[in-house]
Amino acid sequence: MSKVLVIGAGGVGSVAVHKMAMNPGIFSEIVLASRTVSKCDAIAESVKQRTGQTVKTHQIDADDVAATTALLKAEKPELVVNLALPYQDLAIMDACLNAGVDYMDTANYEPKDVAKFEYKWQWEYQDRFKEAGLMALLGSGFDPGVTSVFAMWLKKHKLKTIRTLDILDCNGGDHGQAFATNFNPEINIREVTAPARHWENGEFVETPAMGMKQEFDFEEVGPKNMYMMYHEELESLARFVPEMERARFWMTFGDEYIKHLTVLQNVGMTRIDPVMYEGREIIPLQFLKAVLPEPSSLGETTKGKTNIGDIATGEALDGSGEKTFYIKNICDHEDAYAETGNQAVSYTTGVPAMIGAAMMLTKKWRGEGVFNMEQFDPDPFMEMLNEHGLPWTVEELPAPLPF
Repeated sequence: MSKVLVIGAGGVGSVAVHKMAMNPGIFSEIVLASRTVSKCDAIAESVKQRTGQTVKTHQIDADDVAATTALLKAEKPELVVNLALPYQDLAIMDACLNAGVDYMDTANYEPKDVAKFEYKWQWEYQDRFKEAGLMALLGSGFDPGVTSVFAMWLKKHKLKTIRTLDILDCNGGDHGQAFATNFNPEINIREVTAPARHWENGEFVETPAMGMKQEFDFEEVGPKNMYMMYHEELESLARFVPEMERARFWMTFGDEYIKHLTVLQNVGMTRIDPVMYEGREIIPLQFLKAVLPEPSSLGETTKGKTNIGDIATGEALDGSGEKTFYIKNICDHEDAYAETGNQAVSYTTGVPAMIGAAMMLTKKWRGEGVFNMEQFDPDPFMEMLNEHGLPWTVEELPAPLPF
């Protein structure tokens, strides 16, 4: 029985809190805090209606380390689950150190003024968390998160080594909007427009954003164009699976999304540097975020499925030579909405956030310092995926990917 404090009241926060409330044997008390307390109250009301559980709410500016520290000292949770913006990771980690509370997040730190996300800033907290006897778990979403656990499960049960790894993220959902993002627009667009990077022969190779495209036939979705991008789990996988010769990340985008994004880039609306407008500075991308549909509003209209998984090739554990395995989850947008009031993109991140928190609170994953998902036994996490709405399958493919 453990008390948890969740920071962030977007779609992912909503899913995580709903799923925590469905598991009162692990999460005995849930506190939800955000800059906009009305969003917390709306989630708390939905949780009460759906599960009968009570969620306590607070207003907090997570950039304010002193205020967050004070909240943690007042509430005394065993764990903080950071589902706020990646810019706020370090401030929340500082507050956890100040208050003596364990920490978990779903996405690594990214400076506000540079579209560059990497683990170095959070890995530098290793000694401080270890000396304090605290644990920090990084990246317990789907990608990053489940995709890393998938790789480690394959390495434990199927492959002695992983020579090549491809992570394929397909959202086959249709929300009926001309242009909208399925998670925070600012984070989504920064991620998509950044240069692509993949791991090859011991180093990261940079290529132009959206410069490499392949078509892939996704089960229960169909053929989709997917584009090579950089994603943070490539950095941690390269560190913890050192024998990998190549690792790539792919995400699907429809032609309409690409068309709108290209226009927005061309006219400067994806810029993250300030511009002067009527005597005051504004950030074009932040203004764009304000006029785009709120991702949490898309759940009711989104139909279709997501399909996210890993394709890994390497030396088989049974000594039968090189083999290729495909491990994946398929999630239905409408099923996710029926259960939690959120679409599948939020669901596939919020459920692993709940599971990562459960791993820590039940002590199935434990340590002092800063940890990535690859450092722990994948089996209990994989078991909970099957039990809590994200069942997975694994199959052997006849050959590695042809590209």
